[in-house]
Amino acid sequence: MQLFVKIIISAFLFYFAYCCLLFLIQRRIIFPRSHISHSLEPEIVVPEIEKIWFTTYSGKIETWFIPPLDTAPLKLLPTKPAPAVIFGHGNAEVIDFCTEELKAFTRIGIGALLIEYPGYGRSEGSPSQKSISQAFIAGYDYLVSRKDVDPNRIILFGRSLGGGAVCDLALKRPSAALILQSTFTSVAAFTSRFLVPAFLVRDPFDNLSVVSTYTGPVLIIHGKNDDIIPFSHGKALYEKTLNGKLLVYDCSHNDCPPDYLVFQKDIETFLTDVGIINQ
Repeated sequence: MQLFVKIIISAFLFYFAYCCLLFLIQRRIIFPRSHISHSLEPEIVVPEIEKIWFTTYSGKIETWFIPPLDTAPLKLLPTKPAPAVIFGHGNAEVIDFCTEELKAFTRIGIGALLIEYPGYGRSEGSPSQKSISQAFIAGYDYLVSRKDVDPNRIILFGRSLGGGAVCDLALKRPSAALILQSTFTSVAAFTSRFLVPAFLVRDPFDNLSVVSTYTGPVLIIHGKNDDIIPFSHGKALYEKTLNGKLLVYDCSHNDCPPDYLVFQKDIETFLTDVGIINQ
């Protein structure tokens, strides 16, 4: 009996130490920025790109604004304020990687704001839900102050971890639509993989709660074969929306969307249907 008690106590102490370790290193898992291989001066060509720096409590944050492409229909060019999208990228990316897919927006007359996470790329600070929230609020406030942007047609678009960033922003600032691609319900939903209690999560990013109260249109995009964030997350998010649409692609996580031409058309159809742009 005494041996059994010693085994139980030893197992408890081992589990307690394991939980403490995960509590301390969880941000290295959620934000693996040190593993991202990229050039700090990427050789990309984006017409009229504007690079803006904001100062938050975390330090200087890099942000890029890409205006609507010249190939957009004349009626959508910013002779008057145009809609704009705020984009949040995945946890193993930097804004340098993301300009191509945002052509789905800029080519139809929508400006795009890419906000780098604190501690990623050339931005200062360390990533957390709080620091990312501050960066995105600063970016949003800048965007709506621009004379060429319509503050009533701000779209929030997040991929993977970026879904958490824009859902957090949706709680704090108004927007016309929310687009979530390959996004999770919450970080706490993954704690069972590590056999730890959900209350140890420092950056919960509770997206499910956000979409359940968001009154604007929501587009959920998810790959049915996603091996990182299972499709069940996308389905659960969609089922909680008040005004949602679900797009399912035949792909996994890192190859979503599988066809950018189809993706661009789907984005255009959604934004037309909800009245943010006109055909």
